[in-house]
Amino acid sequence: MLNEIPVQAPDGQPFRLLTLRNDAGMVVTLMDWGATLLSARIPLSDGSVREALLGCASPEQYPEQAAFLGASIGRYANRIANSRYTFAGETVELIPSQGDNQLHGGPDGFDKRRWQIVNQNDRQVLFALTSDDGDQGFPGHLCATVQYRLTDDNRISITYRATVDKPCPVNLTNHVYFNLDGDKTDVRQHKLQILADEYLPVDEMGIPHDGLKSVAGSTFDFRTPKIISSEFLADDDQRKVKGYDHAFLLQAQGNTHTPVARLWSQDEKLQMEVYTSAPALQFYSGNFLGGTPSRGPDAYADWQGLALESEFLPDSPNHPEWPQPDCFLRPGEEYASVTEYRFIPA
Repeated sequence: MLNEIPVQAPDGQPFRLLTLRNDAGMVVTLMDWGATLLSARIPLSDGSVREALLGCASPEQYPEQAAFLGASIGRYANRIANSRYTFAGETVELIPSQGDNQLHGGPDGFDKRRWQIVNQNDRQVLFALTSDDGDQGFPGHLCATVQYRLTDDNRISITYRATVDKPCPVNLTNHVYFNLDGDKTDVRQHKLQILADEYLPVDEMGIPHDGLKSVAGSTFDFRTPKIISSEFLADDDQRKVKGYDHAFLLQAQGNTHTPVARLWSQDEKLQMEVYTSAPALQFYSGNFLGGTPSRGPDAYADWQGLALESEFLPDSPNHPEWPQPDCFLRPGEEYASVTEYRFIPA
């Protein structure tokens, strides 16, 4: 179902909202601005319905918030150090958006664009976006699509695809935040499992320097499920960024048939599984969410939502030595990244 909201987006046109439904009664709402995931409402076994995603009260609040709530991120998710990289002997200068670094594709990234609705029905929607040569400093003309599908086993399946006419790093993801308790509770009381043997330490600006580190014996070992708060801020790597905001190199290595992460609500009435073809998952514990508009009269506070972003490791264009696929897309190739969030009522 497609609805136009009589409120103007930054481009002067109305926001367009789309609703997906499945046979299990789950309802997902999306928006063309930023190809954004707005809401996911899951029926629980006790007959109640639970909202699993963070969101704002109305569409016009999304362009005003800085947390990237539910938005499609591109051309390059996460950070590129000093807003530059070198490819084939040439240095490419990008537009910074967080200090000296570029975050999430630049100050006018794909989250701040209207995506075109190519087709849609009650089970899926396909969005498309084009990006001109030089956009945010990136070379080449890029064509991107994202398809959101809602399956009958309560999966939100997200497929990003892209092509370019010049070599360019491409790293598309969705920046959805979860709180499986369905309210403005502290997500550090959720239980989390991440099936990863290594993580990437970063400095205070989220930039990696020394390469991957084993999770063994550290607060970053989520291979066995644990309550997030159990070792929160218990080491220097966390304290640098006020909690968890780190990429984990996944054991699955692109296998979309095995979960890479699991999340449980505090009351254990709702569980979520994550599947992805991406090499890494960025776990962000919402350390700087405070002040972000919510669906209610009060803004979100820090740590009231968490993100599990599927992507390449941060600053990958400057680190070809890392053990993951090449983040550079070349003419004639197609970028494709699939991520699924499956919701399981207890």
